Amino acid sequence: MPTRKGPARSGAVRRKTKEVDVEVRLTIDGRGKASADTGIPFFDHMLEQLGKHAGFDLSVKARGDLKVDAHHTVEDTGLAIGDALRRSLGARGGIARFGDALVPLDESLLQVALDLSARPFVVYDVDAKAKTIGTFDTRLAEEFVRAFAQAAGATIHVRMLAGKNPHHIVEAEFKAIAQALRKACARDGRRGVPSTKGRLS
Repeated sequence: MPTRKGPARSGAVRRKTKEVDVEVRLTIDGRGKASADTGIPFFDHMLEQLGKHAGFDLSVKARGDLKVDAHHTVEDTGLAIGDALRRSLGARGGIARFGDALVPLDESLLQVALDLSARPFVVYDVDAKAKTIGTFDTRLAEEFVRAFAQAAGATIHVRMLAGKNPHHIVEAEFKAIAQALRKACARDGRRGVPSTKGRLS
């Protein structure tokens, strides 16, 4: 049975470059309190979905070169959140490690399976059906997933099984990632690292 007992699992990251300044605070065993301020309204909405449905307390503040485009802000935010999760997990002992989710949102259905293996890899099969949602370039959803996986050390498979409405498709994607993370990060009562190698790194 998963348990919340044990030391607090949290991480804070500041990622600052000439293009972006991102601050992230993440607590795995939280209450789903999420806030995001990146200057990209739809992306903020997705990050809040991520924290809420993963059960993480997540705070994201980012200022990027949006006058160029949103790419650097979205990618570096993914890197910062992934890094915060990696720090929160530590040696990854006692976690379920694997997580999956099948999430519907009206006509849309998204499937995610992931492994907190410390080996970054992404398989991404999503057609958002539109180039933009508000000011958000839908192609950046994939860039976020890839950046997050790289920094977190996660293998992530994302597949769209059905969908017509772009907003529904991307929102179901973020909710499915969140639900899969919730399962993978759960303490499962076992001791040690969940690998026959004896380590996840």
